[in-house]
Amino acid sequence: MSDAAFNVLTACLVALLYLFLLRVVLLVARELRGTPIVAQQVIMAEPVAAPPPEPARRRTRGWNLVILEPAPRKGETFPVDDEATIGRGGGCGIALPDDTFVSTVHARAFTRDGDLWIEDLGSTNGTQVGGETLGEPQKLRRGDRIQIGGTLLEARR
Repeated sequence: MSDAAFNVLTACLVALLYLFLLRVVLLVARELRGTPIVAQQVIMAEPVAAPPPEPARRRTRGWNLVILEPAPRKGETFPVDDEATIGRGGGCGIALPDDTFVSTVHARAFTRDGDLWIEDLGSTNGTQVGGETLGEPQKLRRGDRIQIGGTLLEARR
């Protein structure tokens, strides 16, 4: 092989290597920025008549997830009325942007028949309840502790 051909192949290999490294850097930078919050468009429509009020009924207290650790966020409470996603992304109902061990969309807490459930959404570091790693959605009881990355949450009613 001639020196000229060898130099061309070497330059092509170096160029491909730099393109690969550029792609990796761009992906990491996008992951570190998190999920952007998308502004909702307001559509102006004619007002609709309000539905008749529902009959008064006894409202049961809903479920909350309370941060126990880290100390700077201790005591922050997040209600889970229907469903809340947990993660580093800005669009999550329970945003943990400072915890680097939390995936962009890490887990989902939801209610079903008055019970609170937690489900890991394929996160890198997993979700633990009472020290056990979740493999499928798990029903929570009052006082259960959920470990998501470096954040510890408690289920309260």
